[in-house]
Amino acid sequence: MTLSPSIFSTAPYVPPDAIFALTVEYNADPSPFKVNLGQGTYRDNCGLPWVLPSVKEARRILNEKGLVHEYLPILGLKGLREGAARLVFGEGYTAIAEKLATSQAISGTGSLHLAGSLIKYCTLREKGGAADADADAVAARKVYIPSPTWSNHHLLFSSLGFTVNQFNYYNSATRSLNIDAYLAALRSADHGSVVVLHACAHNPTGLDPNFEQWKKIGNIIKERRLFPIFDAAYLGFNSGDYDKDAWAIRYFVNELEVECGVCLSFAKNMGLYGERVGALIIATADPVLARNTQSVLESLQRSEISNPPAFGAKIAEAILSDDRLKDVWREDLKTMSGRIAEMRRALFDGLTRYASANNWDHLVRQSGMFGFLGLEGQVVRILKDEYHIYMAENSRISIAGLNAGNVDYVARSIGEVLARMLE
Repeated sequence: MTLSPSIFSTAPYVPPDAIFALTVEYNADPSPFKVNLGQGTYRDNCGLPWVLPSVKEARRILNEKGLVHEYLPILGLKGLREGAARLVFGEGYTAIAEKLATSQAISGTGSLHLAGSLIKYCTLREKGGAADADADAVAARKVYIPSPTWSNHHLLFSSLGFTVNQFNYYNSATRSLNIDAYLAALRSADHGSVVVLHACAHNPTGLDPNFEQWKKIGNIIKERRLFPIFDAAYLGFNSGDYDKDAWAIRYFVNELEVECGVCLSFAKNMGLYGERVGALIIATADPVLARNTQSVLESLQRSEISNPPAFGAKIAEAILSDDRLKDVWREDLKTMSGRIAEMRRALFDGLTRYASANNWDHLVRQSGMFGFLGLEGQVVRILKDEYHIYMAENSRISIAGLNAGNVDYVARSIGEVLARMLE
């Protein structure tokens, strides 16, 4: 009997995600000296996961009230959605509240995917929704992402059928933001194109535009009628000041009156990594557009996940809706960002001592969880194979993986390998 070919016969082998694969290697390494500088999760000064005091208190309150495990509404917890929007827009929230469409989402990844799905839906409506024109219509909508950027950006938008273009964000020669190339790419982008912006703590370089550069970026986006999507995974976590980290978003919406998407995650800034708590906020031009857009978000959410998970969302909602807990949380943000800044400086001092032939000033020009060392791939491989120091192939490191017990070892090891390369 001849068997029919498998429906999966065309499935290729897709290599595992590089960062997650690196973590698997790290976990399997028996060395007592191993250091994980790959995955971007916060660790305390003992190298252990840290549950924020504000989260502990919120969880205690929820337990006292009695946990129930009922479904949430399709759009998620209203208190979380409103609290997140108030947080993002600060004092300007009241003036624009009626123009906002919001939905809870599966952390930052889910927020970005929902935003992409919304744009795809509206793109097809523009083209009349003809089945034979669907793929071409979506592909014609270009999505611009910085190079380098978070590895998932390309996968997210290309999987939805968009044409993804990269623009030069980083100047490897000066190890700084390539603002001229950035602005030139925006000026040449087609009207109606989507631009993915890191609101702060650019991943992987740690380099962000300053306020004046953000103004130039915003003005070009408005002039060219581009649609910005802010990937806002690190608000508050970057500087310890949520208002400072949200400045660009507020400028675009409140000052320039630009429509945009804001993709929020509470993984980093509340330490709710596995709870997958996020929110998508769409700033529209008027209340009718906001109402219609929110109805589309609800329909898309229903078709994908039906309704979002509840427990982590209830923790985030509890913190955002209670002034006392919110104050505790703001102190937690200062604790995390402060320790990361301290470790960045310690690494800089160590590299300056052990690898003085190189200039490490770029490391302290960066900010946030990640540091972009600028090491060659061969150096990265030697550090992993011989020194048990794990980092991304492009030498992006999670500063949070450093602590008082390993930062000197990391700096000294890098210095030794660089010296060997000169022999």
